[in-house]
Amino acid sequence: MRFVLPVIFCFFMAMNATAQTKKEASFVLVIHGGAGTILKKNMNAEKEEAYKQELTKALQAGYDVLKSGGAAMDAVQAAIMIMEDSPLFNAGKGSVYTGEETVEMDAAVMDGKTLNAGSVAGVKTIRNPITAARAVMEKSKHVMMVGKGAEQFAGQNGIVIVDTSYFHDDNRLRQLRKAKEEERLETEKNKDKGSVDDTLKTDAFYFLNPDKKFGTVGAVALDQNGNLAAGTSTGGMTNKKFGRVGDSPVIGAGTYANNKTCAVSCTGHGEYFIRNVVAHDVSAMMEYGKLTLEKAANKIIHEKLVKQGGSGGLIALDKKGNFSMPFNTEGMYRGYVKADGKIEVLIYK
Repeated sequence: MRFVLPVIFCFFMAMNATAQTKKEASFVLVIHGGAGTILKKNMNAEKEEAYKQELTKALQAGYDVLKSGGAAMDAVQAAIMIMEDSPLFNAGKGSVYTGEETVEMDAAVMDGKTLNAGSVAGVKTIRNPITAARAVMEKSKHVMMVGKGAEQFAGQNGIVIVDTSYFHDDNRLRQLRKAKEEERLETEKNKDKGSVDDTLKTDAFYFLNPDKKFGTVGAVALDQNGNLAAGTSTGGMTNKKFGRVGDSPVIGAGTYANNKTCAVSCTGHGEYFIRNVVAHDVSAMMEYGKLTLEKAANKIIHEKLVKQGGSGGLIALDKKGNFSMPFNTEGMYRGYVKADGKIEVLIYK
């Protein structure tokens, strides 16, 4: 008997160590850098490599957080900040211009464990809007702040504020001027078909995008403690007017996380994502309809949105580490990394 007890003890210790190792190895990070008409024939090798390098850098930043036992929210922020600091993506440094040649950025975060969330919209001087969104969540009683008020709050809470010149980009300015010309031609073409008010209501007036892609960035993560988090950041749409805000900062539309189901970040024609509350709908289909993450995500992107004419995609990650990256456009900048550290980056269908 005296020999049996030590053996049993060693056995349980070994089992516990194995279980602990397995638990520590269970983490995932998924990111996106926007969806749209992204065709290989229109992409030169140098530009494609630049996108891949930035996506890889973002995944590595988030992975380092998760591997060290960090929180999903920290990993999401780390990954998104890399993309916000790159002129390649329509967020932060690379934000597109409004019709008034300014930038108006939106961002949101959500914690799947607590269901706490924070977002900012229409901000012009915050270097990394995702950090401001998190500050709203953690340092205020509110969920959303907009414009100058959001900037004032961010500054008072240690968020980096920059001069608007930081966001200047000649390429984005050329895109804006091309969009304005297309808008002028569209308005001229339709002037005899209805009133000016009718013309202003057309998609062409609001959403002409010379790149025909949506550069919103986002990330979803599952950490070693089984917690989910989601974040999204964007500069909106080229030539947007009247303080237009898309789905990214709207909790439940472009960003959502719930430990019971999944974490979601969307990219695309925001008005459709708002109307369909897309991010929350993925979660609802899983919770109430008992659909798998994959079925829920694909049903929304490939059926529901397509029927309405909505373009875009999303990334979603469930509490078991399963993830989905559906899109109904020609491409979506995306990637993922699991506990083994192998980074996968994809662009085209």
